[in-house]
Amino acid sequence: MKTLLADDHPLVREGVRQVLAQLEPPVEILDAHDYPSLFACAALHPDLDLALVDLNMPGFVGTQGITQFRNRFPDIPLMVLSASESPHDIRHALEAGALGYIPKASPTAVMLAALRQVLSGGLYVPAGLDDHHAGRHPAAPAAGFDALQRSGLTARQLEVARLLAQGCANKAIADMLAMSESTVKVHIAAIFRVFNVSNRTEAVLAIQRLPQAP
Repeated sequence: MKTLLADDHPLVREGVRQVLAQLEPPVEILDAHDYPSLFACAALHPDLDLALVDLNMPGFVGTQGITQFRNRFPDIPLMVLSASESPHDIRHALEAGALGYIPKASPTAVMLAALRQVLSGGLYVPAGLDDHHAGRHPAAPAAGFDALQRSGLTARQLEVARLLAQGCANKAIADMLAMSESTVKVHIAAIFRVFNVSNRTEAVLAIQRLPQAP
């Protein structure tokens, strides 16, 4: 497994390296210290399994760099690692295309769980955020069932959508609904069309914005 770790503080990179070393299978870790070196390294290694990126580094401010990365390397999964725990920053990072957001203050166990969640095809948002500003944690209940029913999805697509909104990976959805992963992918593609989105993050955010049942 190959991971690109981008942070402008060497001590942070060293600490995160120790966390990444606990993942299975063994991880090959590449370093970047700013957005230009991040883009250059990603261009040289299109087979990256994950890019773990600090939100604020030389080259771009806030989510501008995340947006640029997603536009240039849409096939490389990206997670944000940031000192900021602002719901505003988390929401905007997800809307920019990040598949997860890990506050740097997170315990090692939480960081590992978040990394495994995204590497398995899921979405990770830190727990304890204000629902109104940042959206619910993916492990929380999905959007109101009545609102999902009115979205035009079929009964099976509704089941997939509810699990998708909880951050479940394709394999987990397939296991829980007793269907193949290829069938899950077909349903997710249909969900993308219904909500007019192009990736899992946008789909989850669209589902979570649906009105909640009273």
